[in-house]
Amino acid sequence: MKRLSRKATFIIIVVLMIITVVTIYGFNHHKLVNKVQPVNKCVSNCTNAVISPSPFIPNQELNEQQRFLSTIAHKLSTTPQNNTFEYTLLRAYGAVFLNQELGVKLPQKVILATEQEAQEFQTTLTMGQVDGTRDCYLQKSAADALNKARTLQIIPLKSGFSGDCTRNFATNLNFWRKYANNQVFERVQQGQETKILGTVAPPGTSQHLWGLAIDLRVSNQEQRKALNQNGWFQTVENDLPHWTYIGWTEENLPKFGLKNKVVNGIIYWVTPI
Repeated sequence: MKRLSRKATFIIIVVLMIITVVTIYGFNHHKLVNKVQPVNKCVSNCTNAVISPSPFIPNQELNEQQRFLSTIAHKLSTTPQNNTFEYTLLRAYGAVFLNQELGVKLPQKVILATEQEAQEFQTTLTMGQVDGTRDCYLQKSAADALNKARTLQIIPLKSGFSGDCTRNFATNLNFWRKYANNQVFERVQQGQETKILGTVAPPGTSQHLWGLAIDLRVSNQEQRKALNQNGWFQTVENDLPHWTYIGWTEENLPKFGLKNKVVNGIIYWVTPI
């Protein structure tokens, strides 16, 4: 009888333990689901982009410049100071730092100063292939969004070669040497020359290094609409073929301080600094 009683007690204890474990798991699972769900929500009218669970939206009472700088402060390790080379580059190419997608990686500074530094950053990226190409790769989120836009409209690459897509440091340097020289570089560093930045990026500063830019042949509004709906925008003034993956839809861009600027009939979303 004692043996039977102990056995019954043991069974009851085991059952209670199972019930407790199941209850705890169910509670934690419920919390986990509730925590993950906001990842799929955006500010409004989202693309397929998976925005951060708590995207940073700046105080809308701030002016455009303040909204922009407060947003990029969450991406850069140090915000460049006015009247510096880094600030000039941020003005020209900084729109990309508004991207808050979980799958997108950005450098923590605006210049990848050496080939080794650029290589080390690029090895951390998750890449995806642009459909219909042999060797055109972008960060996967950017490639997926571009591929979706290209299912809506025929949007050819500028040249059709890999140089339109993600570039290494050497390619960035070669493009710079094609259009500029050391004297021009010194003037850019001193803030005396900025027009060149709409033609070519100085070594280590191109958005192409980050896998978030591509050169395209876009000739009509329907193509632009398809790209804009999928987070792609023209952000480098006067660089007509250059498109930047920001990940947000157009109505969200002013929230972060970007300005809509029309140049020769083309809409560029430029930084407010």
